[in-house]
Amino acid sequence: MLRVNELVKTFGGFKAVDGAHLHVAPGEVVAVIGPNGAGKTTLFHLITGQLVPDRGEILFKGKNIAGLPPHKVCRRGIARSYQVVNVFDRLTVLENVQIAVLARQSKTWNLFQTASRMCLEDTIRILQNVGLADKADRICANLSHGDRKVLEIAITLGSKPELIIMDEPTAGMSPEETAATLKLMQRLCRQMGLTLLFCEHDMEMVFSIADRIMVMQQGRTIIQDIPERVRADKRVREAYLGGADTCSA
Repeated sequence: MLRVNELVKTFGGFKAVDGAHLHVAPGEVVAVIGPNGAGKTTLFHLITGQLVPDRGEILFKGKNIAGLPPHKVCRRGIARSYQVVNVFDRLTVLENVQIAVLARQSKTWNLFQTASRMCLEDTIRILQNVGLADKADRICANLSHGDRKVLEIAITLGSKPELIIMDEPTAGMSPEETAATLKLMQRLCRQMGLTLLFCEHDMEMVFSIADRIMVMQQGRTIIQDIPERVRADKRVREAYLGGADTCSA
């Protein structure tokens, strides 16, 4: 579904991404890990159109999307959530998801219908899928951090993506919220046939959910393989995981 070939992005004289490569098959859960400054977020910016690469290919379903603006990348079937939750605090849970559904169906500028009545069926179905249906009328500013993160997942589903990219989906969550989000992500991928690409510092989560793991260091791809082989790789231990104790997660 997604293939990144020899991707390069330079800021001044600094190569944030330096020949990185990545591949994600349909239905897979793939994690990207690496030390701070390894280039993970920049890689995601390049894939989703926030940045334009200096060199390399980003192939989504066989077509090069490198350099496309974010809205066109989204229209192709890629949605993204961020480490810092990005929702409309003054709107309700339902309205936040409804906006995403309306945008996908190009109904945001229909002046002849009341927006509050549009796409309700699709919106409620998404809220039921993520477990927020009972909070549909709640103002988002009053949600817990965990529920806000789940809401952002619901918003990404509103664009009906084939590939979801998540930047540290459990950042700031309690252990209970992390466990619940982990189960939610696994269930959504299984039931909805979604493909998931994410970066995360919680190694226990990474090794428990990922089908394959790509490791970055200094903008380069060290390895992409199944968790057992990544855990055993000497380069990974030296560059990021810090030895056998950390790798045993």
